[in-house]
Amino acid sequence: MSDLNKWLGIGRLGKDPELKTMPNGNAVVNFTMATSQKWKDKQSGEWQEKTQWHNLSAFGKLAEIIGQYLTKGKQVYIEGELQYRKYTDKDGNERWATDIIVKEMKMLGGKNDAAGNAPQAQPGGSDVTFNNSNPKPTRFDDDIGF
Repeated sequence: MSDLNKWLGIGRLGKDPELKTMPNGNAVVNFTMATSQKWKDKQSGEWQEKTQWHNLSAFGKLAEIIGQYLTKGKQVYIEGELQYRKYTDKDGNERWATDIIVKEMKMLGGKNDAAGNAPQAQPGGSDVTFNNSNPKPTRFDDDIGF
């Protein structure tokens, strides 16, 4: 059996993605995404919320699509893998960071949540999916043979 490194999340972008070109000519995009958890406190009866912030990166055609269509506040579904890296901060201290390397992205939300002229889900509930193996938008209902 092989190993599995997979992260799944639905959240909102914390800022506009930063699209850059690496020295080899490939595109890379970096962005942040917030995921929130809500629950009702059993003792006080009040709603509580906890937000986690995640650093994400994507490469190639998927990076170009993310850079073109996603903006701050846009809700997305992300599939990716975790990557850990060590760096030295400005004070000379060694630190660790956890990044998510995006392998697949689905834009969520309705017309009012859309960014620019991004492909949108069709009536009936199918979502638009992008990934590096198939950078053209696909829809879940396209895969159904009936």
